[in-house]
Parts: sequence; structure tokens; C-alpha cells
Amino acid sequence: MIEARRLHILRAVADHRTVTAAAAALYLTPSAVSQQLAALEQETGHRLVERGAKGVRLTPAGEILLSHTNAVLAQLERAEAELAAYDSGEAGTVTVAAFATGINLVVAPALSRLALSAPGIRLRVRDAEGDASLPMLLDRQVDVAVAVEYRGAPPADDPRLTHLPLYAEPFDAVVPVAHRLAGADEVPLAELAKDPWIGPYPGNPCHDVVVLACEHAGFQPRLEHSSDDFRAVVSLAAADAGVALVPRSALHGTDLTGVVVRPVDGAAPTRRVFAAVRRGAEEHPLIRPVLDALGEAARSEGPRT
Repeated sequence: MIEARRLHILRAVADHRTVTAAAAALYLTPSAVSQQLAALEQETGHRLVERGAKGVRLTPAGEILLSHTNAVLAQLERAEAELAAYDSGEAGTVTVAAFATGINLVVAPALSRLALSAPGIRLRVRDAEGDASLPMLLDRQVDVAVAVEYRGAPPADDPRLTHLPLYAEPFDAVVPVAHRLAGADEVPLAELAKDPWIGPYPGNPCHDVVVLACEHAGFQPRLEHSSDDFRAVVSLAAADAGVALVPRSALHGTDLTGVVVRPVDGAAPTRRVFAAVRRGAEEHPLIRPVLDALGEAARSEGPRT
């Protein structure tokens, strides 16, 4: 095994061309430098230096080792710099769990912001439904969760968590183009009581939003088709399979051919999105910049009700 400190000595000898000058640069005695060179030659099994009247020069084997020495020592310098930055809280990895739309709206923009404002912080992103990220956070699988309010979720004052509200967005009604309410400016939910419905599976926070909105309108939706992918939900509506409520941001970039999107009459059902960390971690020098970047992304790019 080659010791890195001996590589420092080899490079110093190559740079200064004499053992005495190399020793002075390294604050060692000439004898110590010679001993370390001898040990390095024993480790490599090659003669690395030749002494002459004009000083010391590297042998071909020494030149080969020197080329690797420069790369190895440069990498060690980078490692020391990163460790120093880590110790000061300026560098490290933060793992964020978020649902797909949240990744698009706030996590990806936050990642871009951090690349400029805190380049030492690396985000690792995990795709997780809005109800899955909080258990991942509490189990210490991730450092930050971007989640959705839902029935049964830990409340905002849960002593285990700190919440940062990010954005709120309405759900819009999605109906087939031939639907009787396709020409309406707004869709009263009560008018959809007898329609077949398309929506997320139970357990998905958006399922709760849809069911609660329909309950407030006086009926239980008849869910004929289930998908957690809103593109699939819209495609089924376009095929005249039923009606749906879809978060407005989930409609961005979705093919809306065959459907009509209308706001809900009255108080629209709303998806409320927040970031959460374990209580006490909100001021961690790695996590605080991530929360700030998420908040800035939500304010500049997130949807509004």
C-alpha cells in the first residue's frame, strides 16, 4: 500500500531537484526525506530516483508514479476542501421526497436555485406520493418531505415536525366535450352526482379532496375508474368514461383533446402543499437553504388559488 504522505515527498523532490531543498520545503530533515523515498521504493518495488552530481532526478518508474501522484494529491485536496466545507455546514447531501407535480413545480426549480446560491449542497430527490413522504421523513429515510394535506396526516402543530406552507391550488372539473355541462362557465359539483367518476385510489391525498368536495356538495361520487396518474384520468374522461376533479397544475402539459376544463362553481376544492422536516432540523445549515429555495420557488412559480 502506497502512503499518500510519501507521494508528497516524491513530488517535492521532483519539483526541487535536490533532497535538501525538498526537505526544507517540507520542514523535514534531508535524512527523513531519504528514508521516506527509500520506503516508497520498497512499497512500489521500483527504483524511483537517481542521484547525480547536479541533484536528483526521477527514473522512468518515478515519472510514471509522479503522473499518478499529481492526480491522487489533487483528489485529496478536493476531498479535504469538501470535508472542510461540510464541517462548516456549507456542503453535503439533502434527500427530498416529493410527489411528481411537486417535483416539477418547486423541487426542480429549487435545485436550480441551490446550484447558484449554495453550490456545496446536493439534492437527492425521491418520487413519493403526497401521503408517503411524511412517513419516510419520520423514519429518517429522507431529510425533507414535500407533502399534501390529507385526512389523517400529522397536523401542522405535530411536535415531531416543522411545516413550511408552499402553495395551494384549486381542483378543476374535467368533463368530456360532449358532456351536458361542457358549455358552462363553471361546473356545480352537485350537478355531477349521477355521473360516473374517475379519480385517484383511496390513500392518495387527492382522493380525499375529491370525496370530501363531493360530500360537501351532498353526494358520494361513484368512482368507476381509478388511477393516480392524472394524465390517465384525463384520457379516460376524453374517452367519455366519466368526469373528474384534477389539480390545476397537473393539467399543465397534459393533452386536453376530447375534454373541457372548467372551474368549480363556489368554493373550489383545494390541494395545499407544504414542506416538512423533523422538528429541530429546520435551522440545520444544510436544510435551511433547501427550505428557503423551496419557498422561493413556490412564491415565484407555484400556482395560486
